Amino acid sequence: MCNRARMLGEPETIIEHFKAGWITGKPMDSRFDPVELRPKGRAYVIRQHEGARGLDVMAWDVLGGAAPWPMTNVRNLALSQWKALASNPERRCLVPLTEFCEWTPETHDLGDGKKPLKGEMWFQVTDQPIFAVGGFWQHTKEGAGFTMVTCDPNELVAQIHPKAMITILHPDDHERWLTGSYDDVVALQRPYPADEMTVQGPVFPTRQALA
Repeated sequence: MCNRARMLGEPETIIEHFKAGWITGKPMDSRFDPVELRPKGRAYVIRQHEGARGLDVMAWDVLGGAAPWPMTNVRNLALSQWKALASNPERRCLVPLTEFCEWTPETHDLGDGKKPLKGEMWFQVTDQPIFAVGGFWQHTKEGAGFTMVTCDPNELVAQIHPKAMITILHPDDHERWLTGSYDDVVALQRPYPADEMTVQGPVFPTRQALA
């Protein structure tokens, strides 16, 4: 996974869509950008709170800076560190998104005399304008941090990123992810159907080609 994603919509939309209430207030500082998800940046997360779903704000790094790089996604749920989170419903979460990005494996010459660069490919879920990615969270020295769970890629994503894709959940599986058993979580760690997704790109927002 490329560590880029978006949530285009207001928190009220998330609350209505996932039937969740506020756990914490919306950050009011200018550094909070819930639309563009980037490593270590803060984002909206759905988790269980006092027996109901709640909307929280966490940093996208489940280790809170304890590793050389942000831990934004995990895959091997048999590892003791991740199995402990996967086994505990209180440490599971849903990460609401409207699209996610993978960079093209090859670089593109934009004809502007500059170094070729990779393009952004943006994936959407056709039957879910807002979809949920299965994730885990925990308290860290820097505050609450979350990670997304990855799985094998489907045929669409594999053309761009053959190693993995994020674990997108069907709406009927949201409750199972949040409250089910460890075996339930492992069973849901599977690729979303490719025929229910679309992709757009490549786009090059950091540089415009010469006309």
